[in-house]
Amino acid sequence: MALQASPKHASSIRQAAVIGSGVMGAGIAAHLANAGMRVSLLDVVPQTLTEEEERQGLALADAKVRSRLASAAIARMGKAQPAQLYDPSWSSRITPGNLTDHLALLGEADWIIEAVVERLEVKREVLSIIEAARKPGAIVSTNTSGLSAASMAEERSEEFRQHFGVTHFFNPPRYMKLVEIVPTADTAPAVVSLLKEVCEKRLGKGVVIAKDTPNFIANRIGTYGMLVTLQDALAFGLTVEETDALTGPAMGRPKTATLRMLDLVGLDTLLHVVDNVRERSGDPLEQAVFARPQLLEQLASSGRIGEKSGAGFYRKVKGKGGSEIEALRLDTLEYGPKRSVSSPVIDASKAAKGAAAKVKALLRTDPQDRYARFAWSTIKKTLLYAAAQVGIIADSLSDIDRAMRWGFNWELGPFELWDAIGLRKSVQQMQKEGETIPAWVLAWLEEGHESFYKAEGNERVYASSGAYKSEEREADSLSLAALKASGKTVLSTSGASLIDIGDDVALLEFHSANNAIGGDILSAIQQSVREVSQNWRGLVLANEGRNFCVGANLMLLLMEAQSGEWDEVEEIIRFFQSSMLALKRLDRPVVAAPHRMTLGGGVEACLPADQIIYSPETYFGLVETGVGLIPAGGGCKEAAAMAAERALIASGGKAGGDLQPHLNALFETIALAKTSSSGYEVSRLGLMRPEDRVIMRQEARFGEAKRAVLELDRTGYLPPAEGRIRVAGREGNAVLKVAVQAMRLSGHISGHDALIAGKLASVLAGGDIQPGAEVSEQYLLDLECEAFLSLCGERKTQDRMSHMLATGKPLRN
Repeated sequence: MALQASPKHASSIRQAAVIGSGVMGAGIAAHLANAGMRVSLLDVVPQTLTEEEERQGLALADAKVRSRLASAAIARMGKAQPAQLYDPSWSSRITPGNLTDHLALLGEADWIIEAVVERLEVKREVLSIIEAARKPGAIVSTNTSGLSAASMAEERSEEFRQHFGVTHFFNPPRYMKLVEIVPTADTAPAVVSLLKEVCEKRLGKGVVIAKDTPNFIANRIGTYGMLVTLQDALAFGLTVEETDALTGPAMGRPKTATLRMLDLVGLDTLLHVVDNVRERSGDPLEQAVFARPQLLEQLASSGRIGEKSGAGFYRKVKGKGGSEIEALRLDTLEYGPKRSVSSPVIDASKAAKGAAAKVKALLRTDPQDRYARFAWSTIKKTLLYAAAQVGIIADSLSDIDRAMRWGFNWELGPFELWDAIGLRKSVQQMQKEGETIPAWVLAWLEEGHESFYKAEGNERVYASSGAYKSEEREADSLSLAALKASGKTVLSTSGASLIDIGDDVALLEFHSANNAIGGDILSAIQQSVREVSQNWRGLVLANEGRNFCVGANLMLLLMEAQSGEWDEVEEIIRFFQSSMLALKRLDRPVVAAPHRMTLGGGVEACLPADQIIYSPETYFGLVETGVGLIPAGGGCKEAAAMAAERALIASGGKAGGDLQPHLNALFETIALAKTSSSGYEVSRLGLMRPEDRVIMRQEARFGEAKRAVLELDRTGYLPPAEGRIRVAGREGNAVLKVAVQAMRLSGHISGHDALIAGKLASVLAGGDIQPGAEVSEQYLLDLECEAFLSLCGERKTQDRMSHMLATGKPLRN
């Protein structure tokens, strides 16, 4: 049968429908709305009234009641934490309905996603309803964590099956990168390609193609890893705390490690996954591995299924000094105070830099240590299991690695981890211990290969069918690690590197601890400005770190302030300011591409750029007041310039427009240390300029920034001339300080908050100067520096800085 006409490109999918308004369905609907789609969210018709509906005199036949489940889910989106929508107002893109009255909405959808309860018979029933209502050619996918796609669709028509497959989103859909696409034998290749394109380009996801096997890729490997970790913890006599201390960051995995992760997932959920693999597997050895652990059954039968029940491997109890965390004692199944864990092996792992070095330190510091033997046992079993699954759960070992990185937040996938610890040497050790090595791994080694991955030119290649194959990568997706490995580094300091990303465009990458800005990064900025001015068409500011930049080096500032080295503090500020000015005055275009946490000095590094291209997950804010300071790397100066520019635009280009409302808004954003919850929300905070924009795919930010540089260069780039900035002066300053005093008198802020806000007001308004006066950038930078230095001398500011460094949280004093 010929494939019915269906959407041909990702941009063609404009209307979607999601069936099921539970946690996953609502989260998927919200993220489709984030991508600009119009979404119908449908659920079943309720069979009973709520107490509130009874009070309102409503009946089951009322439309408000009949679509209550979907309407309530949409209402919760605006209040959800973490936020489901990039902008709360985008909930207007979602229309609620029910599966009885609004089936016509399915006929309008280009893509229908079923996200109902994980029961095969229920999903089959819903797919039957969808088939009767959908238009020919519409794509249908199921969000399931491991049920058989072929079994769901076996009673549907051929045309339906051609357009059907799994799109397994991980929870929460907005934040988790992984989507597993699982086609059946009947799914048309064009439909698989289109789903992949939509998920990657429209939704910003990382896609892997999985086979229709129990629990697909990530949950299959992840569940196995959890089971062997639990088995080995009992075998080696480890405590709950010891197990998590060894299987978290020490292994390149999240802080939630294993048992804490199980509490978050839910022990009942894990048991369901375990049952699904065991019941659908035809391999007796695998069935034995996926037997229900007695310990989990005991905990589940006593109602201790994790965080949602209040207790699992950990529980929170209220004590005299507040809440305390207790950990399960595995021998008695009673709880006791959570104990810290330390040993030379763990300390060596903590001291190592990077996931690969941490794992090697964990295994090699003392291989006879009980902790090291436990770590080797769990790692060895997981690596061998993953290798045995190549060709079964996925064709590509790269897809298995990516699934574990994107779905479980492992820093290294199984095969990347194997390379890190030494492929040949570790296999030899496994053989000595009597392990069975998958034949394809032995064949790979016999051919003389020493790793599953290697750098080749500007890309990374991986083992595939006896040869190296290029990793799939979008044309606009650049790997800085691969570029550096191929010798594209132009210059480097301990904190930053300038990299050739092609077409005579250079990229400045921060790579200091937490990407905090210190002298090493500032020095690299100054060097890069000179290099780019002489030899390049433009500069991109971006990096592959966990966060773009968390701010300035607070520890250094605190040490100098506590020592009373005020000349040193001023020198640091002036160096920061001059570096930012150098970026702004560069005679080549500069484009910044921040992602995730971009705070304080990170924002100040972006604002001199000609254009900022935000990742959707960019948490952007001038947060210095949280540590008792104000922005002094040009942040206040740039805010004052924004207010002046907006006043000019609002007045139709006439000089003398009212500055105050624009200044008030920016003052509030900075004084309250507001941070965007997405790249789109930067606009709400007043920190986005007309030339700035957001792109959906974080992986595309390097390529998109490079294109923006080339376009600016092509059109005859001229750097912004050093102009004068109109300021609000003493009258504007007074207006801001009246607001500060009102907040102080009402008890909303402390005396020290008021001191900080007062100094911020004075800088933003231009100090004690005639209203409407035009000042130089250097004048405002001098005000910034003076206010910053005076605040550094305050004991309460130093206390705030110390508290932030010690706890990662602001101190209100």
